[in-house]
Parts: sequence; C-alpha cells; structure tokens
Amino acid sequence: MLHPDRLFPADPATRALARELYAAVAGQGIVSPHGHTDPRWWGENAAFANPAELLVIPDHYVVRMLISQGVPYEALGIGAGAEADPRAIWRTFAEHYHLFRGTPSRLWFDHALSEVFGLTERLSAANADAQYDVIAGHLADPAYRPRALYDRFGIEVIATTDSALDDLAWHRMAQESGWTGRVVPTYRPDAVIDPEAEGFAQNLDRLAEITGCDTGDWQGYLDAHRARRAFFRSMGATATDHGHATAQTAKLAEGEAARLFGRVRAGNASAADAELFRAQMLTEMAKMSVEDGLVMQLHPGSFRSHSPDVLARYGRDRGFDIPVPISFTAALKPLLDVVGMDPRMRLILFTLDETTYARELAPLAGAYPALRLGPPWWFNDSFEGIRRFRELATETAGFLNTVGFNDDTRALCSIPARHDVSRRVDSAFLAELVISHRLDEAEAFELAPLLAGGLARDGYRL
Repeated sequence: MLHPDRLFPADPATRALARELYAAVAGQGIVSPHGHTDPRWWGENAAFANPAELLVIPDHYVVRMLISQGVPYEALGIGAGAEADPRAIWRTFAEHYHLFRGTPSRLWFDHALSEVFGLTERLSAANADAQYDVIAGHLADPAYRPRALYDRFGIEVIATTDSALDDLAWHRMAQESGWTGRVVPTYRPDAVIDPEAEGFAQNLDRLAEITGCDTGDWQGYLDAHRARRAFFRSMGATATDHGHATAQTAKLAEGEAARLFGRVRAGNASAADAELFRAQMLTEMAKMSVEDGLVMQLHPGSFRSHSPDVLARYGRDRGFDIPVPISFTAALKPLLDVVGMDPRMRLILFTLDETTYARELAPLAGAYPALRLGPPWWFNDSFEGIRRFRELATETAGFLNTVGFNDDTRALCSIPARHDVSRRVDSAFLAELVISHRLDEAEAFELAPLLAGGLARDGYRL
C-alpha cells in the first residue's frame, strides 16, 4: 500500500539521490520537541481503549474533515451525552475515508495502518469491521501500550504541552516508574497571562496558592512565573510555549507595567489593555528565558474557536481554529530590542501565514542571534507545506537558523508517519540542490541528519 518512492522527485537522477539521502536518515531516532500527547499515557501506560479513541476522536484533522461533510459530532462520540459505539465511529470514518484523498492525513493514516498495525488494504466501508477487529486485537497486546509504542517508533525524546498550573503528576509517575523513555513537559502559561482567558482571575489565585507568591502584586506575579518555570525545569522541561493570537510584544517601563497589571488583576482591563498585557508578558517571558535557559516558542496566527456554536456545544480543539494573517517585523521589535542580540536567548517562531516566510521570518532569523524558525505548523505540515517552507526560508535564513521538524500532534500513531514525510521531503529538496549544483553531495549527507533530528535537538537544548 505504501510506495517506497512516495514523495520523491520524478526525475530519475534526482530520485536516486533522494533515495540515498533518505536511507541515511530513515532509521534515525525521532526527536519530538513540541506536541500534545496526553501525559497520562506515559504515566499510566494503560492500554488504549479501542481504535476510535486512539485514531479518530483525538485527531482534529480527521474530525474537521468529517464535520465539513455533514457528519455530526455526536456520530464521533463528541458532545454532552454522545454515546456512539466505537465500532460505529470507526465505520463512519471508514465510509468517509475517500474525503482524505490528497491530504496529509491520508499519508499519515495509510502509514499508521500499514506500518503500525500491519494492514495491507486501504481502509473502506467494505473492510471497516475487519480492520477494526485487527487493530482492537493489537491494542489488547502489551506491545501496543504507549511506552512500548514509544520504543518501537524509535522516539528519543517527546515533549508534552502543559498548563502553568499543572502539577505534572503524570510526568512524575513516568519518571519514577523505572521506564527509560524521556518525556519532558513544556511550560504553557497562557491561562495565567491572557486576561481574556476563561477563569483568569481564579487562575491567578491558584498560581498564588501553588507558588506562595503574591499574585496581587506585579513583582509577586513575576516571581510566581519564575517559581513555576523552575519547577518545570526540575521535571525536565527545556522550553516554554505561547499560543497568543498575535506576535505583538511591548517594552513598558516598570511603573507602567505595574499599573497595567493592577488593572488586569482587578478585572478592569479593556481589550486594548489585554492585548498590551499579553505583549508585555511575551517580553517578560523572554527576559526570564535569558535567566533560566528555557527555549521560548511563539505560535501566533490562529482564530481560535471560529464557530461560537461549536465552542458552546463541543468545546475547544474541535477543528474550528482557522489561520489568519500575522505580522512579525514590527510586532517583535520591542522584545528584540531587549533580548534579540543576546546569544543566551532562543526564540523559535512559528506561523500559519506562509506569506511571512520570505518577507519577514527568514530575514529576521537570518539576522538576530536569538531567533530560530520553527517548522511548518498545523495546516502547513504537509508535503507541499514543508517544501514551500524550505524554498522560501532557506535562501535567506539557511538551514541552521531553523530547528528541523516537530510533529505537533495529539495522534500518537501519526508521529512516525509525520517524521517520515518530513525526511522524504527534505531528502528530495537536498537532492535537487545537489543535482542543480547548488550543494555538494557530501554537504547534503551532512545536512540530512541535522534536518531529521539534530537541529531539533540543538534548537530545543535537549
């Protein structure tokens, strides 16, 4: 079902070199420095319940496509009172599998069904039950529990994304279990930085409770962040992550920042105050990264929960986060004025707006020592998206101002598939540079393992 030359160039000479480059990295360990796997999987190491709960329900790429064609959330077991039978959910997915033709989801799913579960026919309505039974049978085998899959997939390290208020109990359970897998948390402080976040005031109260810091005071609030960052570092974290709607940063004077925090803490912040506070906090987080060495990630440019009806009825992360245009050059200047030239700083930038690759991101990362470019993210981590990124960013930022690839997924079984796609696309890109005499062959073989994992390991200080 999987063609060995998938995603390789059509030109015979270029394809032959791409095969060689890919063969050199295909078995390389997976470095997954940013993602959303459930820490509970790694802590409890319990068997996955059924094929639907493992492969369909948590995959927002899958869910949004089915919803777009009229499949109700309830048919996927999502929503208050939804009690769809897992086999029925799988049948619904199989009946609509044709919708995924030409999409990265099809590549990932075909890879998982073939390579992880040993299936030899493409999923369809006709074989849905048979494939369900095969997968369910595997899931009852200890070899298909989370930690066993981690080992089987060749994962060297995987990062989760965790609230600043999380006690990291599942991480601790995994670490104390004797298992040798490396699962590290990532500090995600949005809930205690965004004044418009649900329950923001209560979140600050909780932050005070768990740190012993006075979050009614500006300096106490900053100290609470320092305390939580130190705790995350003690649990293995090497990075923070910030999911702001924009890349706006600010450089306020101390007194002005304290007064702004006072309005925010009292619940009197306007929309403009909220945006300014988020902007200032990105700069404060950057200054803390210089202090403690945590790599900072910024993921702006998504209109979260675009449908209020879906948000109200089914909650967040249900496929209705939509890309919007974003700008970086002016927005990041206040932060870069503070830490941009500091070699201790590492800020990895992501975008959903591909028009910024050549216009803004590559020139910025090609100049400031503090900046690196994150890989194509979310809607762009496809064959075409990875290829466009390489074409638009490399000529200005080069390869070493990027951080390779990360899978950014909740879908565990898609992780090896996603990394395989990236390695094939990068092998093809390097081969074309060699064939067109823009790169020596020896240089291509030096770069291939860096793109497959070395740059991520270095970029995230893993």
